[in-house]
Amino acid sequence: MDMGLTKDDLDVRARAREFREKFLFPNEEELDEHDHLPEATESQIRQGVLDYRLNAINHAREFGGQAMTMVQQCIVNEEVGAATNALWGRVWQPPVCLQDGTPEQIEKYLIPACRGELRTSFCTSEPTAGSDAGGVKTAAVIDGNHYVINGEKCFASNAEFADLNLLTTIVDSDPTKPTLFLIDKGTAGFNVRCLPRFAQRSGHGHPELDIEDMRVPTTQILGEVGKGYELTKDWFVEARLAIAARSIGMAIRATELALEWAREREQFGQAIINFQAVEFMIAEMATDIMAGKSMLYRVAQEIDSDLDRKTAHAKASAIKLFCSEAGFRVVDKAVQIFGGRGTMCENPVERLTRDVRLERIWEGTSEIQKMVMGGQIRKRGLDMYTGWD
Repeated sequence: MDMGLTKDDLDVRARAREFREKFLFPNEEELDEHDHLPEATESQIRQGVLDYRLNAINHAREFGGQAMTMVQQCIVNEEVGAATNALWGRVWQPPVCLQDGTPEQIEKYLIPACRGELRTSFCTSEPTAGSDAGGVKTAAVIDGNHYVINGEKCFASNAEFADLNLLTTIVDSDPTKPTLFLIDKGTAGFNVRCLPRFAQRSGHGHPELDIEDMRVPTTQILGEVGKGYELTKDWFVEARLAIAARSIGMAIRATELALEWAREREQFGQAIINFQAVEFMIAEMATDIMAGKSMLYRVAQEIDSDLDRKTAHAKASAIKLFCSEAGFRVVDKAVQIFGGRGTMCENPVERLTRDVRLERIWEGTSEIQKMVMGGQIRKRGLDMYTGWD
C-alpha cells in the first residue's frame, strides 16, 4: 500500500492550511469572548470557503461539491480542526445521506447546501435516546398524504437557525421503522424549547426541541420508511472519521505550541525542554499523533479503495475511539507543559481543551465505540482490526 500523498492531496492540504490561518485562527479570540462573530466576518469566512474550494468536500461535483476522496476529506478536517471554538464548522459538509434523496429533494436541499446557501441540522438524540439510538420515541403517524409527528429532541446542533433539519423518527411507534424526515425552517410544530449553555463557545447552540402535532408531507421522507438507521450509519462513518481527523489537528497544534513554549521557558537556569519530565511528555504526545494519523489515513485509503460499508463502519469506531482519546491526552499534556498559562483563555491550548473534550462524546461516546468493536469481534473475529491484506 502506497501511503504517500499525491500532488492533489498536497494541494488540498496547502489550501486548507492557508484558509484556516487566514480566516479561522484570527477570529478565535473574538468568538470565544462574545460567542458570536459579526455577520460581515461570517460572510468573509463563507466566501473564503468558496474561494479555497473547501465547500461540500464530501459531495460530488454534480451537486456543487468538491468530490474529494476520503483521504482528502481527512486532510481538510485535520487542518481546519486545529481552529478553536469549533470554527471548523464554518467549512460546511452537508450530511452525506442527502444524496439519497429524490431528484426534487436533491435540487431543493442538497445543491443549495453544497453552495453554502442552506444550513442543516441533524436531530437524533432524545432524553431517552442518546447512545441508545434504538430508543428513539419521536413518532410519525400517517394521516392522508401527511405524517403527524410528536416527540422531543436534545443536542440538536444548529437547529435554532438551520434551514433544513433532518429529523429521526419511528413510524407508527414501531422501532423497526426508523425514518428520516426533511423539516423546513419555520414548520409549524417544530419548536425550540430552550438553548442550554455549553463550555464551548462556537456561535451556535445545541438546543432542546419540542415536536408538537407537526404535519409533514409524505414527500418529505428521506429514502424509505424503515431505512433511517442505514442512512444514519453512512453519516456516522463520515462524521467519526472527521472527528478523528479534527482530534489529530488539535493535538498537532497543541504540541507545536507546547514545544515552542518549552524551548523558550526557563526554570532553574535552563529551558524546560531539557528536563526529562517535559521531554517525555512531548515524546508521548508525538507518539499518540503518529499512531492516530497512521490508522486514520490507512483506513481512509481503504475506503477510497471501496472498502465495504459494514467494515468501514466497524473500523470508523476504532479510529474515532483512539484519535479522540489520544487527542485529549495530548492537549492535556500541552496544558501541563504551559502550567498556569495553559488555563488562560487567550492561550489556544485552553480552548482546545474544551473542544477536544467534546470529541470523546458526540457521534457516539468512546464507550459506544467499544461496544461496536466488541460486537464486531464477537461476530467476525479479531481480523477486522488486526488483519492487513
